[in-house]
Amino acid sequence: MQQGSSDKRPPVSVIILTWNALPLLQRYLPSVAASSYDNLEIILADNASSDGSADWVSQSFPEVRIIRHQENYGFCRGNNLAIAEAQGDYVVLLNNDVEVDRDWLQPLVAQMLSDDRVAAVQPKILKSGEPLSFEYAGAAGGFIDRWGFPFARGRLFETIEKDEGQYDVAADIFWATGAAVMLRATVLKDVGLLDEQFFMHMEEIDLCWRMKRRGHRIVCEPASAVYHLGGASLPSSSSRKAYYNFRNNLLTLYKNVSPSHWRRVIIVRILLDTVAAMRAVGLGRADEARAIWRAHRDAARMRERYKADRPTTESGVEVYGGSVVIDYFLRGRRKFMDLPSSTFSATR
Repeated sequence: MQQGSSDKRPPVSVIILTWNALPLLQRYLPSVAASSYDNLEIILADNASSDGSADWVSQSFPEVRIIRHQENYGFCRGNNLAIAEAQGDYVVLLNNDVEVDRDWLQPLVAQMLSDDRVAAVQPKILKSGEPLSFEYAGAAGGFIDRWGFPFARGRLFETIEKDEGQYDVAADIFWATGAAVMLRATVLKDVGLLDEQFFMHMEEIDLCWRMKRRGHRIVCEPASAVYHLGGASLPSSSSRKAYYNFRNNLLTLYKNVSPSHWRRVIIVRILLDTVAAMRAVGLGRADEARAIWRAHRDAARMRERYKADRPTTESGVEVYGGSVVIDYFLRGRRKFMDLPSSTFSATR
């Protein structure tokens, strides 16, 4: 890695947000520091850690620029503050539990250079320690169904596919995971940054949806692969994670669909989310069920602040026109390739 190189390659800033995760930094940061890209700035954005993370990075990797936040701002504001100080034409958000190959950045930059409409590029996300399996957070790129349920190539709900090359062609997707995504800095100035009201979870889907509403493309570039541990911030069973996922998902829908579509969506979502809460109770996870209902309550309270900026008509953005919930749980479609391709032509 060469910080601030005069190389003709466009400058890239990699932002790693962290909070009290020194063991993860010790395990994963060395691979990022060993990146072969010649015009690279690495930024550690520290959310007021108390475990000496920033000091360790400063001593071990003096080439890494450190931004010390005054408090734990969460994922959204913590990254936004760092993005505002980044120097790169392209900004990469990278979780602190991601290992990368030396040449991981080059294919992402090449994809950006291929088309100015590309606003975000995601590498293939594989499981750290199990490199033949996709990782839950983003797999080979995300999509969303007409009712707002996200899923990914390589992952439907809890079914995670093996990587057998089935998604090894670059493809347009609906959303790119915030665990590892390259963003075009000029587009961020146009559409805005991560929504800080979200705090954490679903913020990348909202950002990508706003990008697509402006006519930009979101791409998965499988020539680049990274290895994500996952669950380092909040375990999948956490009721807090369920709360943010459901609340922010509802807010993402409200912000990005027309009022007429929202009125249809919210009725179906109340029914489907009631089923989800009942399922959680049946599995002995009453805290998760309560979190789902708190999410609906708080999303309803927060909607007012977004009313003025909502689209008044359908934006023409393509979503999966079916219900991935029904496809998965009732029709037994467990893999992305099991979903009917014709259903991806619906617009919202």
